[in-house]
Amino acid sequence: MTIGPVRRPYRVAVIGVGVIGACVGWHLSRQGAQVTLIDTGRPGEGVTDWSFSWVNAGNKTARRSYFDLNLAGMAAYRDLATAIGPDPWWHPNGHLRWTDDPAAQADLLKTAGLLTGLGYRAEVHTGAEVRRHLEPALTLPDEVAAVFYPDEAWVHGRHLVTRLVGRTVAEHRIGTAVSAIDTGSDGGVRTVTLSDGTRLDVDIVVNAAGPGAAHLAALLGRHLPMRHEPGLITRITCARTPIHRVVHAPHLALRPDGDTTMVLHSVEVDAHLGTGADPSPLARLLHESARNLVPALGDSRITESRVAERPIPADGYPSVGAVPSVPGYYEAVSHSGITLGPIIGRLLATEILDGERAESLADFRPERFPA
Repeated sequence: MTIGPVRRPYRVAVIGVGVIGACVGWHLSRQGAQVTLIDTGRPGEGVTDWSFSWVNAGNKTARRSYFDLNLAGMAAYRDLATAIGPDPWWHPNGHLRWTDDPAAQADLLKTAGLLTGLGYRAEVHTGAEVRRHLEPALTLPDEVAAVFYPDEAWVHGRHLVTRLVGRTVAEHRIGTAVSAIDTGSDGGVRTVTLSDGTRLDVDIVVNAAGPGAAHLAALLGRHLPMRHEPGLITRITCARTPIHRVVHAPHLALRPDGDTTMVLHSVEVDAHLGTGADPSPLARLLHESARNLVPALGDSRITESRVAERPIPADGYPSVGAVPSVPGYYEAVSHSGITLGPIIGRLLATEILDGERAESLADFRPERFPA
């Protein structure tokens, strides 16, 4: 299915240089577009840097099309690692999960069986086997059933964005905001005005602004409904990272973030976040849970904590592609941006440059949110 080609070369403003914007810009640049990267902060240092950064499809089974898109994202990461080199951002070490709730444990094993039937690798191990073969530093019961997903990974998002931006032929407008987007007589985008007064002539605008996406859409008179879902990420430092992969334990998720750094997160803790509240007590709670789960973290200390707003459209699914009511305006807005960045970047670049709308994005197009 096509939306009709437009002239080349394209002058494309990619607004927001997190993982999704960086992937879009990289793919466009490789195919000859004239790209301008715009961000209020430094590339990759917003939500991308304050995400749990877990690459997976196994947690995305509520809708088959969404599972398939995330599965394609995992495959796109393998291609990306080959194209730009895997170090120091790509860590395909798998993912381990178990729970202490009987009902949740039954659901976990049921999901593992469902995924196996879809060709998605999932292995069930006892706690004793986990300590013997996978994660010796963990504290978990010998008899508990833990599921290991060997094809899942984690990404150092800031390093990835730095690598992509460094390999993208683009004009950089970093540290400045977009104050206006003007349209022509046909309703299509024509110029982007920045907060420093600069006006950029453009053919295409890509809204990859993450939590700021709704505000950016509003500059064009478009209503993009977004959820309010803050998340707390805490980083700790230790003598040497004792855990080798993403781990979801009861009430706590953790992963490496380098040789001496780890990232902590908890969905349960996020539920207690208040607007403007000091996250320090909750960060200490995460740290205490981590030290109980991994005794080797007894001497670790908190180095950073931040609450970031997750960029989630109102129905929980991505908004990716052209907005027919505003020619030249495209959205690339999604939760799970770490998993989906490479595949969104590739598919959206093809849509922009060749007019080909991917069928894998059919359920996630922006027009499902009417103006």
